[in-house]
Amino acid sequence: MPIRVFRSLIVCLFFATLYGCGPTTPKKQTVRIDGSSTVQPIMTAAAELYGDKADIRVGVSGTGGGFKKFLDERPNLRTDISNASRPIKPVEVELASKVGVDFIELAIGFDGIAVVINPQNDWAKSLTMPELRRIWSRDGNVKTWKDVRDTFPDVPITLYGPGTDSGTFDFFIETVVGERENARSDYTMSEDDNVIVQGVSRDKGGIGYFGLAYFKANENKLAVLGIDPGDGVPVKPSLETVRSGSYHPLSRPLLVYVSTGAAARPGVQTFLQFLLENAERIVEHPKVGYVALPPEMYQLARRRLDRKVTGTVFAGARQDKSLEELFRVDEG
Repeated sequence: MPIRVFRSLIVCLFFATLYGCGPTTPKKQTVRIDGSSTVQPIMTAAAELYGDKADIRVGVSGTGGGFKKFLDERPNLRTDISNASRPIKPVEVELASKVGVDFIELAIGFDGIAVVINPQNDWAKSLTMPELRRIWSRDGNVKTWKDVRDTFPDVPITLYGPGTDSGTFDFFIETVVGERENARSDYTMSEDDNVIVQGVSRDKGGIGYFGLAYFKANENKLAVLGIDPGDGVPVKPSLETVRSGSYHPLSRPLLVYVSTGAAARPGVQTFLQFLLENAERIVEHPKVGYVALPPEMYQLARRRLDRKVTGTVFAGARQDKSLEELFRVDEG
C-alpha cells in the first residue's frame, strides 16, 4: 500500500474515532405541531403519508393550549404549526404582535360537532337549540332529562365535554350558550376526546360533544342526536349534511397557523405543501372522517402560503360571508 494512502487511512481512523469519517446522512428537520384534538387526526395522517422526509411531531393541547405554545415568549420553545378548531382570537392576535410572531392562516377542512348520547338512551332522538342551551347554561337548572323536555324520563343527566383550552369548547359554547361566563362548569371535562367517549358510553344519562370524526370512529359505542336549528327539522351530522350546509349552526372550519419563520424552513414548507396538495384525500380518509374544502379553496391556501400572506381573515368578519369569500379578500 502506498505510504500516502496508508497515512490517509490512519488520519481517517483517528478522526472517525472523534467525529466520524466519510459521508454523513443529512439530519431530518423537525416539524413541531400542537393544538386542536379535532385537527390532530388530519395532521397525523398527513405526517404518516409524508413518510420519513421530516421528523414530524404532533401534540394535542387543545386549540387554546396550542396557541400558547405557538406564541411562547421564548422563541426556542415555540411550535412551528398550531392546529385550531376555531379562528384565532383577538387577544391571541395581540399576543402574536407582542412576541413578534407573524403567522399565516390556512383553512384545511370542515367539521360538524356531534352531540352524542349513550345508546341505551331510547327517549332522545333530537334536541332543539333552546334545549341544548338550557342543558349547557348555568341558569338552565337542568339536572334530569325530564328538565329538558316533559316527555323525557326523570333520569339524571350527566355532562361530558372538552376542556376550556379546546377550540371545540369555544365554538360550541359561543354557538349554543353565548357567553363563556354563562356556561356550566359542573361536568367531566377533558382535552382528550376519548375520555368523553368512555364517559358517555358508560353512562345511560350521559351527553357530550366533540368533532364528527370522533363519533364516526366510535359509533358502535355511542348514538348521535339530530339538532333542530329552529325550523322543526332535526338534522344529524354527517359528511353529506356538513358539506351541504344543512347541519347548522354546529359546523365550522378547521384551520392551521404557521409562523413565517417556520414557513421559511424547507422542512416545514414542503410538509405544508404536501398537506395542501393532498388535503382532499387526507381530510376525507375513513380514518380521519372530516369534510374536504372545494379544490379552489386549497388553491387559495397554497397561494397564501407561497406569498406569505399574514394575519387572520376572521377579524371583524361578517357572519354571512362564506369561508371562500373571506379568504378571497387577500387575492386582490
